[in-house]
Amino acid sequence: MRIQQHHESFFPTTSFSLLLLPQNQNFFPQPLLSTSNFSISCSFPLNNLILLHSSTLPMYSLPQHKHTPNLHLKVCKNNSPFHPFRVYCSATSTPKSNVKPLVIEPRLVPVVPRVITTIDEHRPMNNDTGLQSTWSHRAWVTIGCTTLLISLGESIKGAMDSNMWVEPIIASWVGYILADLGSGVYHWAIDNYGDGSTPVVGAQIEAFQGHHKWPWTITRREFANNLHALARAVTFAVLPIAIFCHDPVVQGFVGVCSGCIMFSQQFHAWAHGTKSRLPPLVVALQEAGVLVSRSQHGAHHRPPYNNNYCIVSGVWNEFLDKHKVFEAMEMVLYFKTGVRPRSWTEPAPEWIEEIQTSSQIQTQ
Repeated sequence: MRIQQHHESFFPTTSFSLLLLPQNQNFFPQPLLSTSNFSISCSFPLNNLILLHSSTLPMYSLPQHKHTPNLHLKVCKNNSPFHPFRVYCSATSTPKSNVKPLVIEPRLVPVVPRVITTIDEHRPMNNDTGLQSTWSHRAWVTIGCTTLLISLGESIKGAMDSNMWVEPIIASWVGYILADLGSGVYHWAIDNYGDGSTPVVGAQIEAFQGHHKWPWTITRREFANNLHALARAVTFAVLPIAIFCHDPVVQGFVGVCSGCIMFSQQFHAWAHGTKSRLPPLVVALQEAGVLVSRSQHGAHHRPPYNNNYCIVSGVWNEFLDKHKVFEAMEMVLYFKTGVRPRSWTEPAPEWIEEIQTSSQIQTQ
């Protein structure tokens, strides 16, 4: 009996071939059986079985079967007419050459995302003291307005003395136009770069990010609270010029430009107001294009949040957005520094506007 063993997949199965030979003869008959489930009746007792493995004797094998056979041997009587037989057995194992080793991999456990609930400490509440003006705020706004009046007064005085009006007026108009451009560039910069820890302007960056989430709060800020930061900057920048420079053209440009920048936050607040709540003169200036309109600035607070940055008159918004000026500046900064602007990513939670509730509207 020839036993051949084969490996299927990772677990072995056995195939059997059987050969029955006469014990005292030198010939080898053909295989007697070819089935996967069979029984053998022999003419000799079980103790007369001779199991040999000889590589010198030729062997005949049955066709191989992939199912493990059930082999039953029955002991027969000695007076059986059949001749005694030898049963030759051999076993071979031939593993497949392309069987890959069994690798036990760790069980894949799905990762359950952690949900972290946080309370935004910066969310403005009703009657928030952070929206109210302090005496410090009022003092800086007063000093800033005084500085502007000094600069404009010097321009008017110089124009009267020299009887020169056209040049100061043109310079004032240029200052008004460039103030809108400057407000857009500054607004774009703090919207897209830096954070609350950025030196000098970190507080303004954080405030503008909060403004994107709660834009309606700017309408609840008191006047001096809204302008004091810019009034302080204007005071330090313009006061030396107002004192030491007496050129009416320069003073006309500086006075109007710095005045528009200082009051740009108030123009911004009016752009978030409703028409019924705004003074008629403000509504008229917005509709005439002298001040940034509500519809134009409203587009800045809608996705993709990367347009209409100018907040004085808005006269530059169409040109800058059409020619993708800010996008080009972002690409230059990215290739130079590797810093990505916030407008390139999906809006983070701090960019998504929170709807004003009816109770918050009633408290205004």
